[in-house]
Order: sequence, then C-alpha cells, then structure tokens
Amino acid sequence: MRSTVGGGAGESWARRILLTVFPADGFPECLVYAIEREFPSVVVEQTTSLETACTVFDHPVCLILVDAGLLDKIGAYGAGLMQNHPVAPIVLAQNGSRIPASIQDILDLKIVRSVLPMDLKLDVWLSVIGLMLRGGEYFPPTMFQSYAGSLRQEVADYSASIGQPMAERSDFEEIGALTDRELQVLEMVARGSQNKIIAATLRLSEHTVKIHLHNIITKLGAHNRTEAAAVFHAHTGSFFGSLGRSKAGLDQSSP
Repeated sequence: MRSTVGGGAGESWARRILLTVFPADGFPECLVYAIEREFPSVVVEQTTSLETACTVFDHPVCLILVDAGLLDKIGAYGAGLMQNHPVAPIVLAQNGSRIPASIQDILDLKIVRSVLPMDLKLDVWLSVIGLMLRGGEYFPPTMFQSYAGSLRQEVADYSASIGQPMAERSDFEEIGALTDRELQVLEMVARGSQNKIIAATLRLSEHTVKIHLHNIITKLGAHNRTEAAAVFHAHTGSFFGSLGRSKAGLDQSSP
C-alpha cells in the first residue's frame, strides 16, 4: 500500500497528487505505474477512506478518484474534500462489473465532476485522465443512453395510460446522438483516414480523437471503427439533411 500522506522531502515542489479512494488493493498497481509514467509531474497516493482523503497532503491534490461503491458517502465528506483540496475535481470511478450509478444520482450529488469507467482501453483511459487533469469533464455516453432509455420508457408508459401512442423511433436516432465534432470525426473515419490525419486536419490531439472515436462507437452501438464507418455509409446520402445539419456547418464547429 502506498503512503496516504504526501511524498518525500526531496521531491520537486512542482509535484501534484492524484488521490485514489478505493478499498484495499482495489486500484490496480499497473494503473498507478501507467499514470506516473504518462504524467511525470503527478504522483499517485492511495487511501481506503474518504475521511483520510480529507487530510492536507505535502503536495497539491489535482484529482480525486473515488470508487463508485462510496457514492452514498461522498456527500458527507464533500465539504472536507473541497476545503482541503479546492482545485481537485472529484471523479467517480465506475467499475463495469458493479451496478452503475445513474446519471440522476450524479447530478443530484452536485460535487462529482466526472465519471471514469475503469474498463476502457488503457490509452483511452489515460486520455480521459489527461482531459480531467486539464480541467475537463467526462461522462460515459452509455450513462446518458441509459437515462434517455428510462425517460423514453416513462413517456411510453404515460402515453399508454392516456391512450396515445408514442412516436416511432427515428431511423437516425443513433446518428442524431452525435455531436457536430463527432460527426466530423466519423466522416473522416468513413473515408479511411487514420487518427493522426484526423487530428492534424481538425487541429486536435490524437488523444482527443481517440476519445471522440470511443464516444462515437459507444453511441452507435458499434464494436469498432469499421462498424461505425458502415453506419455512416448506410446513411451517407441523407442523414445530414434529416438532421438539419450541413457539412459547411460541421466544418466551422468547435473542438
């Protein structure tokens, strides 16, 4: 178990701490190694309780990853975490093998800034960590899809109760869930462009392109970029018009 309070006196003053709050041995050592290798100024400190996480450390805490199993306890320690680590976003680390927290649970809590799936591919996972270290926020598209699905079911149940049929699902619902930037990336993927070419063309980092591509594949229910490209080609002649979007509009969209 790594130390839960600060590092050695010989460490650089520029060190920042990524704090994990997980059950004993719950945070894989391979991810500790990967984080510290990818972000040399970051040192990972581990603790098993939110109470200990409220401690003042020797170096600034820049990010706090909290195991999803502690979701119902975060509210009680939220004030202490924010007081002692004012610049550290609180991130819920979601293990895919557990019952997922709903997006409504997260929104109601208010102090959780992002949700980090622990079962992403390592390069995508590190890209999301990098995004959050730079102040960005991340929520898995599947959380919103699940929430939207529950809302659709509620609407369907309500419509049935008053004798009015719910509108049929649009053929373009999956494509319509993509942002303008995701549509740009998907179009270039469908043309066979590699990630580095997409990044250079759209003036993005390759890490950002990977995150967009991960979101696209998830939203379309595809298994890989090839299947995502096939969905694009299946609708290539009509989906821009059906969505009320134009390629010119996409060309001017922001990252």
